[in-house]
Order: sequence, then C-alpha cells, then structure tokens
Amino acid sequence: MGARADGFGGMVLSRGWAGLPSYVMFAATVQHEEIPLTGGDVTDGVVRVGATVRRPTRSSTRSVHALLRHLEAVGFDGAPRVVGTDERGREILTYVNGVSAPRPLPAYAITDRSLVALATLLRRFHDATAGFVPPPGAVWESGSNDDAAPELVGHCDVNLDNVIFRDGLPAALIDFDMARPTTRLFDVVTTLRHWAPIADPLDLEPRQRSLRAGPRLRLFCDAYGLAPRDRRRLLDLARLRFDRSYHAMRARAVTVGGGWARMWEGGAGARIRRACAWLETHQDELHAHLV
Repeated sequence: MGARADGFGGMVLSRGWAGLPSYVMFAATVQHEEIPLTGGDVTDGVVRVGATVRRPTRSSTRSVHALLRHLEAVGFDGAPRVVGTDERGREILTYVNGVSAPRPLPAYAITDRSLVALATLLRRFHDATAGFVPPPGAVWESGSNDDAAPELVGHCDVNLDNVIFRDGLPAALIDFDMARPTTRLFDVVTTLRHWAPIADPLDLEPRQRSLRAGPRLRLFCDAYGLAPRDRRRLLDLARLRFDRSYHAMRARAVTVGGGWARMWEGGAGARIRRACAWLETHQDELHAHLV
C-alpha cells in the first residue's frame, strides 16, 4: 500500500525525518480530478486525487507524519503512507483502499468478527507505536486524556468513520489528526465508546440498538489482550473521558469553530452527557463482564 512513482508525476525519493524514506512532489505532470471526501467531522477540504489524499496541514502535521513514517518503517500496514506536500501546501497521503462504515450502518460493521478484528488491529497499532520516538519539538492536537503517564502515541479517534473495512472486516485506520501521547487504555476506551458502544440507545444507529454492550466490551478486551488491572479501570476512565471530552469539545467549538462548531451545534454535547448518564446507570452490570 506504499506510495508508487507511477501516476504521481515528477516524484523523487528523498530522505525524510530521522533518515526514513519519504516522497516529495516537486512538479505535477499528471492532472487528476479532485474528489471531495466528506466522511470526517472536523477537517474540511479533504480530497482524493488519483491514488492519493490531499489534506490541509496543521501545526501537528509534522509530528503525525513522523508517526506514519515510523509505522511504515516497522511494517504496520494498517495506516496511510506519507507522500509529501503538493504545490498548494497540502499534505499528500496514500489513499487507503476499502470502505468505511456508511450510514445507515451495514450489518458487517457490527458483527462480533468485526469487533475482534478491530481489537486486533488496534493492538497491532499500539505495539507498532510503542517504539516510536517523536521528533524534537513535536506538536500534537490537544484533547481529553488519561491522568496516567503516556505509554505511546495513540490514534485517539477510532470512530465509525476512521476505520477502513476490506472483505467485511476492519483492515486499516485513517485520519490521525487527533493522535497524541496517551495510554493504551485511553485509546481502547475511546474506541469502545463508538464500537461497543458506550452510549444512550437514543443516540445509536438502528442496527446498534440490539447490541449488548457488556459482552462486546469483554470480547474486545479479550481479543486485544487487555491486562486485568486495565479492565478494572476501564469504565472509570470512560466516565472521566466523557467529562473531559465535553469540556474540550465545547471549548474547540468556540475557539476553533468549523467542524467542531458544527458538531456542537448538532448536539454532540448532549450526546456525551446522555452517554455518561447511561454509563453511570449500567456501570456495575458492564463491570461484571470485564472482570
């Protein structure tokens, strides 16, 4: 799935951060139609151009590129590759083949097999990032987090739009904009918020309303290989995350605007509050499945 020289125009191989290979676009000799990609919530202006994706850069882009190059170097195949930047200053990533989960959710997105495959994918990602050393002066997007010391750089946004399926199973992660130093458990909690899911049934897709969150929490944690001490702490951390995410999202809606403001105006804050209330009501029942 790495970048190729064919189809990209005048592309040359150079050496990137820390000596890892990267591709730099210095001239566009082949023109491709720009196809808007609209699945994400907060990043505007994302387009597909041929076999690549172009995205606006941000202060964290250099750090995210270093992470993606590390993943390529260690052989993790479940993430896009860094190609470089184009003449408009946009980052260029390889387009990851497959499909995300459309709405309404298809049956394949919520099967137990899919959940196990997602847990395995997240574990492989975490194991791959464990040896990553961020570049000096690395900048990451801020967001809610664990109080424990960071163990690695997590994805921190493994929602329904950021998982690519192939043959009906999760195969890759995309949209690393919110990646930041965190704990394995925090990334697991963030993932389970969307995929168990930990949510008020009022806010679920029709196919999700018949899912039993408790057994799915256990299934995911077993497939991931989550340690007993982390299982005991998982739901308390989920409640802490709900509170911090509420305040972080409200602040971003005011200070950043754009997609953050649209999500807030669309009821994101109310959904977080309902999810937290639902968790408080069902925490003992869910905990029994984890221990």
